[in-house]
Amino acid sequence: MKTLIVEDSPTLCAIYSQYLDGSGLEIVAVETLAAAKAALVNWRPHLVLLDIELPDGNGLDLFGDTESLSPQPAVVVMTGHGAEHGEQAIQRGAADFLTKPFDAARLRVTLLNAGEKLKLSQQVERLAVKREHLGPLKGSSSAMQSVYETVESLAGTLATAFIMGESGTGKELAARAIHQLSARAPGPFVVVDCASLPADQLERALFGIEGEDAQGLVAQAANGTLFLDEVCSLGFASQSTLLRLIQHGTYRPVGSSAEVAANVRIIASTNRDPLLEMREGRLREDLYYRLHVVPLRMPAMRERSDDVLMLATSFLDRFAQEENKEPRQLSDSAAQVMKGYSWPGNVRQLENTMRQLLLTSAANEIDASAIHQVISVTELSAGNDGLVPLSGLGESESASRGIQPLWMTEKKVIEQAIAACDGNINRAAQHLEVAPSTIYRKLQSWKAQNLNS
Repeated sequence: MKTLIVEDSPTLCAIYSQYLDGSGLEIVAVETLAAAKAALVNWRPHLVLLDIELPDGNGLDLFGDTESLSPQPAVVVMTGHGAEHGEQAIQRGAADFLTKPFDAARLRVTLLNAGEKLKLSQQVERLAVKREHLGPLKGSSSAMQSVYETVESLAGTLATAFIMGESGTGKELAARAIHQLSARAPGPFVVVDCASLPADQLERALFGIEGEDAQGLVAQAANGTLFLDEVCSLGFASQSTLLRLIQHGTYRPVGSSAEVAANVRIIASTNRDPLLEMREGRLREDLYYRLHVVPLRMPAMRERSDDVLMLATSFLDRFAQEENKEPRQLSDSAAQVMKGYSWPGNVRQLENTMRQLLLTSAANEIDASAIHQVISVTELSAGNDGLVPLSGLGESESASRGIQPLWMTEKKVIEQAIAACDGNINRAAQHLEVAPSTIYRKLQSWKAQNLNS
């Protein structure tokens, strides 16, 4: 790191330079405030070792110049008048101060520590800039750190991206983040809702019709990104149409014989298992391999429980501002419920729950009962099989015939499978041939029943 020593004594300049020999710092020494100001502009040092008493002014006046630089250098002040001047320097923005006289070890440690802090702060600033482009994607869990790394990698390529994950995990947010971080950010981001497009409408929607003013979605996305949402919901005819676009990079407007170049970057998403869809014949093999170039998997909320409270607080603060309401806080018991719930609807369910709680809670602190109430209503409205015991026969008649309700039998089978897999729910789900989210929902429902009984 480039280090500027500002000291009016040539002898001390030489001594300090010798102290720092072999430390990996590139040293330049000046003896006046004016020379220091010139060096800031012309040499742009990373570190400044600054004496206060200079022949042409007070060394602290240099802070006015360092503050105008970007990035700002870290300044370590030297003083021969005790800690009082050092404290003034800290208030002005110094990274640290040294009281004269000091030895070589103290100087090296102080300057190198200032350099490490400077590197760390610059990394934080760079991450903050990236976070702006990542948009609403939030989370510090290891699962989300992996997402951020993949998003940044994809943003630097032109490869087709394939985003997989359950509903509500933020697949479209990730696609937008890839677009915003890429060279195509100035261009449009166009969403194609594949689930809502019948085969006879797909070509017209994507490619437009010859002679009509309205452009197709591919033309609208020129120089930008075309996001194919829920691509696995397309039928075989529509998949063939899409494959032709991805494979050749050209298309024909409906009714035209002329090929048009498609200047778009394609990102696709699905909430299904694309490999399973291909193996079971619902997804063309050639389309699978065209899409599955650089996959990105969005984690479910149950895989990132460390992020639940951070996201919940963020949603509460945002909704309070939008609705012009007093901010709400989660009680300790509410926080435990939030972290213990599996959130089968993922981030979307968490966001909706926080909005409901803000609008329906009169108290400034949200307690566990309010969380249970909102979640139970959501579970019931979802109509999950096996969540609520059904009664067809009377209890005594059922017992006499040795018949158990279906939900009890199901509960016993699931608990046995989890125990056999040493508590690993994902493995148990594989053996039971169900999605892990199904088991998580049922366990949560049975837990809620026990709390209410």
